[in-house]
Amino acid sequence: MHGQPRRPKQPEDDAAAAAKAAKLRELQVQVLHNHHTYTYTEEALGLSFKLLEINPEAYTAWNYRKLALQHNLKELSDPEAIKSTVDNELRVVELALRQNPKSYGAWYHRKWLLNQKLAPVDFKREYGLLDKLLKVDARNFHGWNYRRFLAKFMGVPEEKELQYTMDKISENFSNYSAWHNRSILLSNLLIQQSEGFESKQKIFSEEFELVIQALFTDPSDQSGWFYHLWLLAQTSTPDNPQLISSWPSNGAKLSLCSARKNEDQNMVSSPSSICCYSLKEGIIPIVLYFNDPVKGLNPTNVKLNSDFVFDKDLQWRPLVITDFGYSNCWATYLEIRNKDCSTSQQFSVEVSIPCPDDIMSRSGSHCNCPVHFTFTIELGNNNDEAHDTDLFHDPISWSSSESFQSHGKPSCVAFDQLNITSALVQEESRWNLDRLSDEIDLFRDLPDENSKFAKLTLARLLLACAAIKSRGSSLIERKGYCEEALGFFSDLINLDPSHKRYYEDERSLVLMDQLTCDMETFMKYCSVQVRSNSATLNHVQLCRLSLTRIGFTERMLWVQMLDLSHNKLRSIEGLEALQQLVCLNISNNQISSFTSLEPLTKIVSLKALDLSFNEIGAHPIDTTRYMCSSPSLKWLDGTCIH
Repeated sequence: MHGQPRRPKQPEDDAAAAAKAAKLRELQVQVLHNHHTYTYTEEALGLSFKLLEINPEAYTAWNYRKLALQHNLKELSDPEAIKSTVDNELRVVELALRQNPKSYGAWYHRKWLLNQKLAPVDFKREYGLLDKLLKVDARNFHGWNYRRFLAKFMGVPEEKELQYTMDKISENFSNYSAWHNRSILLSNLLIQQSEGFESKQKIFSEEFELVIQALFTDPSDQSGWFYHLWLLAQTSTPDNPQLISSWPSNGAKLSLCSARKNEDQNMVSSPSSICCYSLKEGIIPIVLYFNDPVKGLNPTNVKLNSDFVFDKDLQWRPLVITDFGYSNCWATYLEIRNKDCSTSQQFSVEVSIPCPDDIMSRSGSHCNCPVHFTFTIELGNNNDEAHDTDLFHDPISWSSSESFQSHGKPSCVAFDQLNITSALVQEESRWNLDRLSDEIDLFRDLPDENSKFAKLTLARLLLACAAIKSRGSSLIERKGYCEEALGFFSDLINLDPSHKRYYEDERSLVLMDQLTCDMETFMKYCSVQVRSNSATLNHVQLCRLSLTRIGFTERMLWVQMLDLSHNKLRSIEGLEALQQLVCLNISNNQISSFTSLEPLTKIVSLKALDLSFNEIGAHPIDTTRYMCSSPSLKWLDGTCIH
């Protein structure tokens, strides 16, 4: 148990442990033998009980008892005999839980028994067992999981269970499991719009008041801080997933010319305002980026309309799969053959998402903001004027680039071109901002100004305010919030060095947000590199910023050349969204394994990569034997990587 002093081991302790281990091995051999020979006698069951009494985590013994119970019940027809058999099995579980109240196998076996519905359940007994266990350890999450199971099994109203969590929290503010259970129950009640839970504003106002009592009672206890973090997430994020970025952006014009003889690439450019794109074999990616991981995208609910007939049915694929198939970033690929470029023609592609119910987030909420955008593709046979598309005839220079303005491309970055941000500014945003502002003022007055929890919460509150501002037209206003949050993370790195890496990652995300949130700031890091063949690449330099993590890549979907050198990157997660990326410089970072480079395998356009002066090989486990599946990837001197 935590907080219990350890006493030095005595010689007799070693002897007792050896005897226990020998007995355990003997019992395991006997139980496995009975299991393999399908022996389900009382004597055999007694041996499995002795094993579980010593080691409740012997999962095979629990499975053996399940099979034995099913086998023996086939011979019973008397309800009382069946009930007696089930009660005996429940007592075995109770004795195992006395040995280890957090045994996964024991709790699962008890749930399995009740789910069989072999006999009437004595719920008074079940709740009595729970009360005893939770009095011993109120934070036993197995017990709380079992309570949720019982409540669902009995059909207990969630409002009643919510009151139970209130009773436990009132007894002890430090009951983390009660806070956690409260968050689950509240989420369900709000989604169901149960009576008395129709207004999120009213409910969350009351919950903020409740948790603040806990925080100011004992600022050093973590339980209330975690619940406050959950409330903050509910207050600062939209209820429904939203599309926040795409490539191509709305109104984009792409020009695709047939490649020169012996070339396997086509050149895409948009002479008016966008860029020159080097695409592998005429593949044009369409990328959709959501603010929350979603699943369910398919040709039925994401409609593509065009006069041009594409070769294959378009399938939407997640570029990054989180859990259960959810992803922020989805892509499909238009394939255009060289023969289609033999004559000049122009066609538009319309992408529309009409609010389907089957595109949903992990919370079960659906996209409720319809989206429609178009872009134009120009096809033409311009062999005489086409540039040599070998971008790597000359070595790559990461420093010699021209500004967008001098190159006549002042609007290469399309901020908010989807025109969906206005729909995100809901009536409750004002209440959310006011509520968060009140929280900021409150935590500034916390007595312990050096509390790491207070500083971290203040930083998160400031970033939540910035996130709400980003959903309106106040992109510039958010800079003040970001600047102050950066200061808090710098303080935390010194105040709490054991969590330094986490704070560095959070600081990096804030810095990325700050640098990319508006065009005026972002343009300072953007340029155009003109190759010797007159081809151009959109170039972004985010080097020497002490970044340990990459974020807000949804704002850089148009980038073709990215310099992230001389940072402290340990991961490049997020770069897979940059489906236009041709050249990447991640030299002089802290990448320790080839496995960390897995996101690059999703970028079909990538041609050149500099990863020199990293820490490849420093990670003790790195089984990745290849870096990228693309056969077109080249070293910087122009030679192919095989």
